[in-house]
Parts: sequence; C-alpha cells; structure tokens
Amino acid sequence: MSAPGTILAIDQGTTNTKALLVGADGQVRHQTSVPNRVAYPQPGWAEQSATALIEGVERAVADLLAQAGDQAIAGIGISNQRESIIVWDAATGEPIGPCIIWQCRRSAPLCEALRATGHAPAIADKTGLALDPLFPAGKIAWLLDNMEGAKARAERGELRAGTVDSWLIWRFTGGKVHATDHSNAARTQLFNLSTLAWDAQLCALFGVPMALLPEIRASNGEFGRVASGSTLPENVPIRAVIGDSHAALFGHGVRAPGPVKATYGTGTSLMTLTPSRVAAQNGISSTIAWSRNGAVQYALEGNISVSGQAAAFMAEMLGLADAEALAALAATVPDSNGVSFVPALVGLGAPYWRADARGTLTGLSLGTKRAHLARAALDAIAFQVADVYAAMEANMDMGLGALRADGGASRNAGLMQFQADLLDRPVVCAAAPEVSALGAAALAFEALGHALPGVASARTFSPLMPDAVRAAERQRWQMAVAQTLAGGPGISSNRGGFP
Repeated sequence: MSAPGTILAIDQGTTNTKALLVGADGQVRHQTSVPNRVAYPQPGWAEQSATALIEGVERAVADLLAQAGDQAIAGIGISNQRESIIVWDAATGEPIGPCIIWQCRRSAPLCEALRATGHAPAIADKTGLALDPLFPAGKIAWLLDNMEGAKARAERGELRAGTVDSWLIWRFTGGKVHATDHSNAARTQLFNLSTLAWDAQLCALFGVPMALLPEIRASNGEFGRVASGSTLPENVPIRAVIGDSHAALFGHGVRAPGPVKATYGTGTSLMTLTPSRVAAQNGISSTIAWSRNGAVQYALEGNISVSGQAAAFMAEMLGLADAEALAALAATVPDSNGVSFVPALVGLGAPYWRADARGTLTGLSLGTKRAHLARAALDAIAFQVADVYAAMEANMDMGLGALRADGGASRNAGLMQFQADLLDRPVVCAAAPEVSALGAAALAFEALGHALPGVASARTFSPLMPDAVRAAERQRWQMAVAQTLAGGPGISSNRGGFP
C-alpha cells in the first residue's frame, strides 16, 4: 500500500492551539500556534470561551495552510485538552455557557455532597477516578443547574454536551457527528470501565441526561468529514481523536507496559500502560489509553493540577518576564536553600486529591533570596512527578522503567536532571516538543494503514544524586506537603486519594 499524503494534526490545549502538517515519514512539514485565554472569574474557577476555542483552531489551521500551499491532506488527527466540558444548543451549535476547563473547582460542593452520602467508592469502582471537581460530570451538572432553562432543555433533547474533542467534531462536521473516543470518555466520570459505555446510574447520580452525551468510537475510528464553511479543508476525514496525554504516550511509541510518560504542561500527566484493567489505588486513576484495532488498551494515570503553571505563577510573583526568566534565575543557585513551594493553587491532584488545599511556601529564612524561590518553583514540578511515579509503581506488580518526558518544561536540562535524581530512573526527553500532536497524527496514519515510529529522543538524563541526599530531599518535600494539607479548611475527607 502506498503511503498516504500528509495528516493535519490539531492539538487543542489549554494555553494554546497548535496545528501541524505531518508527513508520512513522521516529520513536521509546517506548524502554527495561537494562544488561548483562560479566565478566572472567581477563586477556584477556570473557564474559556468555547467559541474562542473554535476560532483559535480555525485561525491556526488557516495560517498553516497558507504556509503549506497545495498539500494532499489524507486525514485529520485531533488531540485535545481533557476534562474540559462544553454544553451547546443542538439546533444552532451555540454554547449555552463557558467551556469549564479541567482546572475549575466550581463543582466541588456537588462532589462533597456525593462523598457525604457515601457514593465515592462506587464512583471510583466504576470509573477508575477519584471523586473530584477535575472531572467533567460535576461540571455538566453545574451548567445544567446554573444556565437558565438548561435542565429542561436537556431533558427535551435540545442540548448536547461533550469534552473539547466532541465540540470540535460537531463544529467541523457541521453538526452531523456527535462523537468522542474511549480515551476522552474514560475521563468524564460518566463512563463505566467494565461495560465500556455510558453508565445510566452515574448519569442519574450527577443529573446528566444520557441524550446529551456523544457516541463513543474507537480512537482511530471514523469521525465524519469536514463540512463546507470552515477554514479546514472540506471533505477531509477525521481519522483519529484522542486526549492529549494519551496522544503523547502513543507519540512516544509506547505500546507495552513498563515505560512511564510525563507531559509537562500547565499541569502534568503521568501515564503507563497496563496489561489489563488495574484497580485504582494510592490516588492513581485507572483509565483507558486508547482504543484501536478492535481492542481497548488500559492504563494508569496520575494528574498533577499545577506544574508548569507553577513556574509561570512564581515568575509573575517575582516580577519576571516569563518562566524562561525564572529558569535562568533558578540556575544561579545550586539548590533552593531549604525552601519548598507546594503549588496547590487549584487544590492538589494526584496522589492526594485535596480540592481544598492551597499553595504554601515553607522553609523561608533570612538567607532566602529570589533565586531560591525560583528554584523551589521548578523543583516543585519534579517533586510532584516523583510523588505520582511512586504511587503509580505501588499500584503495579512490576517495577516501572524510564520516564519519557515531553512538553515545555522537558527542555529545561537542570529540571530534567533533578527529575532523574529524584526518581532514581533515567529521564528520556523527546526530540520533538509537539508529541501529543504527533501521537494524534500517528494514530490517524495508522487508521489509513501506514505505521509511524515513536518520536526520537533528544537526550537522556541518568540519576546522579546519592541515595542519602535523595531521601533527605523527598522527606523535606513530604513535610511541606503535610503542612499544606494540614492548613486546609478540611472540606474534603478523602485524604488518601481513593476511599
């Protein structure tokens, strides 16, 4: 079979939307990026304009096609920010409210009410997910309860709901297709990992009519063709849809258990494949990596709510231009001089799952300088990853191997070395920064009968830290986390991850 043309890969993320044209050799021919705005209307709330997300995709693709000229595009692959939810009018396609993104905590009261009535264990058993505002089920419920007339309209079948991938598919196909894939469905807290379908009891528990929800298809299935009236190339098939973290794992070429992937973005997601479904324990989620070739691939995942964003936050606090300036300042000192920054800026995710936690700085002294604060912010990224890695390994009957790293922070050599030291495992950094987009492209190529290799590595960092120093560093961090958790108002009783 001759190789297809190119794949248009769209990576719709939290802070930006990327569009790439990927050749059958796996190389990026052209790429563009546009920024996305996040609004924080109240403490703990985070949202985006659903309309602006579509406009950003259209602009990125238009810019890309202007660069590329006449190219044969065989298909489209989509990777998307996960756990962000949109509800829209089925007739007009207009959103009824904001896109409530994954970081938003506005559904915390509902989650706590469900926990108080004893529903958390059953939810975790069915979905593999801790009861937490991160996940979309409570966000859909909030929109239906707070947008005028939405509940009644949903009951009448006038509305549709979906994660960002479903929103893009609906708009790209002119409203002809309302679908998602298994990787995104598994993150909604409405999907049953055993039946591989939407769960009627979960939907009733959260007050979400099942008629709202998209059809679930294979990650490399058929998701319709682009309708006219879009900047996307008309009639091109959408051949892959997958959550961005899952796409990165696929892009790294991981197809069997052992390696762990970490995508360092606004937050950080660690994921590793499992031979079959593994029970969720130790604050780690059981999930689906992807579905392809008639089979579902299970995985374990740990979600860190604020990682790369911790650097941007501290840069602003210190009056620096950006995270790169923070990294330069941090590099002027050998360590944080005992300072620990726990960036629980929207609560703590895995493995703690404390929505009520708030950020703390500990270990300050008269010797603390701005550079030590900068270093503590970067170190916090690595410490959180090490926590999740350890919890993930505790869930497995096998030791985990090297960490495959991608995302913006993976280009910081000092941070990656510290990460390898904390893990006592090699850290292998991807040569290409856009691994999620490349994973979506690889999945789309596979759907067209053409296999691509995993993204090449750029550099491997081997652990150098003595065991005693590593143990002391981890203990200092755990003390800081304990102080953070003790300082919260005690809203959540789920202090160990899963009940």
